[in-house]
Formats: sequence, C-alpha cells, structure tokens
Amino acid sequence: MDDVLLAYDTGRQDGIAGRRDPVRAQHPATGADYRMGFLDGRIEVFHLLAAVRRIQDESA
Repeated sequence: MDDVLLAYDTGRQDGIAGRRDPVRAQHPATGADYRMGFLDGRIEVFHLLAAVRRIQDESA
C-alpha cells in the first residue's frame, strides 16, 4: 500500500512541476497510480491558472 501512495504522490508532484517520468508511468505495479497522480497534479495547475485569470479579469 505504501508503494501505491508513494507512486501517486510522486506523480502528483511531477504533474504540478510539469514533468512526466515515463519509467514510473510504465511500472507494472504502480504505473496506474503514478499516472493518476500526474493527472491530478495537472488538473490542480489548471485550476490554479484559471483562478489567476479570474482575479486578473476582475481587477481590469
């Protein structure tokens, strides 16, 4: 279970940083968890950028 959580968290951190590790993504046991974390990290960045755009639009 710890490996699964670590893979997810690593994927999330990589997603936020915008870099994907293809070796971790293809790992047979934890690759799916890494990819899910990566996707969640990218979605988090998207929401953050959307919030910044809204703030900028409101101040104009």
